[in-house]
Parts: sequence; structure tokens; C-alpha cells
Amino acid sequence: MCANLDLVRSIYADWERGDYSTADWPHPDIEFVLADGPDPGKWTGLAGAREGWSVRLSAWGEHRTEVDAFREVDHERILVFVHVVGRGKTSGVDLGRTRATGANVFHIRDRKVTKLVVYLDRDRALADLSLAE
Repeated sequence: MCANLDLVRSIYADWERGDYSTADWPHPDIEFVLADGPDPGKWTGLAGAREGWSVRLSAWGEHRTEVDAFREVDHERILVFVHVVGRGKTSGVDLGRTRATGANVFHIRDRKVTKLVVYLDRDRALADLSLAE
């Protein structure tokens, strides 16, 4: 499992700097899911994942995802508790002040992310994984 955790940590090394451009970690047929929030949806493939990310990121300037904790769920899944830093492009809302927290679940096989589920609500992520805090 350690290799999967190392992969996810390397992804966040970029994301914490606001760099979402690296694309060597997703499987070509990745399933990207926005599980909740104002714009839930599901996309497939690399082009679909880029589209899904653009939906989530389009409203924010200076967007970064910072890690609060990593948790190995099983041999294929890594749960990451995160908080988001950024500012609303239209509203000017500072996410750092609101302490916007969420969770991401990475499904990994053969050192590639086959599915990424993004949650704005940590409790929903835990419920979907049948985990209690």
C-alpha cells in the first residue's frame, strides 16, 4: 500500500502549489466524480477528467488544495482530508477564511488512478466509505 500512498502524496505536492497540470498519474479511462456541492457530476477518460476539474475550478482564483491528513482505506483506496485555499472570481469570497474542508478518494491500480471522487463534505465521504470518525 505504501506505493499508492506515495503516488497520492506526489500528486498533492503539485496541487498544494496550485498546479493541476501534471497528468502522468491518471489511468486513460479514469472516472472523475464530483460527489456533492453545487455542480455534482461524473466524467470518464482524461478529457472528461479535465472537463470535470474545470467545472470545479472555474469559479475560483488562486485555487490550491492542501492536505490535512492521508488515510489508507484498503489496498486500492486512499482517502485524503483536504482544505481548499482560493478566492471566488465573482464573489471575492476567501476560502481560507471559511476553512472550506473536503475529502478526496483515490482508487489506484498498477500505479495509476482509476477513479477520483471529490467531496466538499467530509462526512459524506466517510459515509460513502462506511467509515466512522
